[in-house]
Amino acid sequence: MPTALAPAKINLFLHVGAPGDDGYHPVCSLMAFADVGDRVSIELGEGRLTVSGPFAGALGRETDNLIFKAVRAFVDELGRPMAELSMSLDKRLPVAAGLGGGSSDAGAVLRLIRDVFAPQIDDARLERVAARLGADGAACLWGRPVLAEGRGERLSPAPGLPPLDVVLVNPGVPVSTPEVYRRLDGIGAFGDVTPPPMPEAFETPQELAAWLTGLRNDLEAPAVAVAPEVGVVLEALRGEPEALLARVSGSGGTCFALCADDLAAETLAERIEALAPRWWVRRGRLGGPWN
Repeated sequence: MPTALAPAKINLFLHVGAPGDDGYHPVCSLMAFADVGDRVSIELGEGRLTVSGPFAGALGRETDNLIFKAVRAFVDELGRPMAELSMSLDKRLPVAAGLGGGSSDAGAVLRLIRDVFAPQIDDARLERVAARLGADGAACLWGRPVLAEGRGERLSPAPGLPPLDVVLVNPGVPVSTPEVYRRLDGIGAFGDVTPPPMPEAFETPQELAAWLTGLRNDLEAPAVAVAPEVGVVLEALRGEPEALLARVSGSGGTCFALCADDLAAETLAERIEALAPRWWVRRGRLGGPWN
């Protein structure tokens, strides 16, 4: 049974512009992917999706899952019927957590079905399919560091990144992306979505963290307003010496802390787990792509 990791997406920065006439907000975001995430598998079967894992119960109706939408979009691109598939999703990422979980699940399925059933579909065509699934679709298809612009569909290579150890923390509260954007529109605090000047590569986590302090996540304040628990997590991380930088990812409610090395990340994760045993805490490595 072919399987693939659907890695957690982290917005190292996320600038959001004013909505256009179509209602969509342009963005500029540097994304990286963690070596933790959901796991997806496919096999010939009866067209069903089996969901397991600690966050399986938080998902909606099976047919609303982005995995099904990804398969339908792939069949449309292929232009002919395809064998029925049975798919399995081990749901290990929190839902509505700013980690791009649904988009990453869909991207993993697209990679699997292309490689197994239609290798003639080239990368550009597959990326067009993924982009139709939402703002994070194209970036989450490959799960590698990328600068995303437009609605998230215009991708360019990220600067070179050093090994990045990270701690992810979610308070267990789902955060509605539409509600966060409504709060942002109400505030009117839109950002400049012109890509900031950046070097070809960052040599150390400290250098990257220092550069990121001059940037921001424009959805962070609205996310904290929607779910104050996210602000509690953010304050906790920012108060710890191992955190070089702490920020909300995406529209919340997961926060991340960049650390100098694996030992610092392990120390921080253990302390946060002891402080708040009910929070979801994971340490990992940022980069990608991961198998």
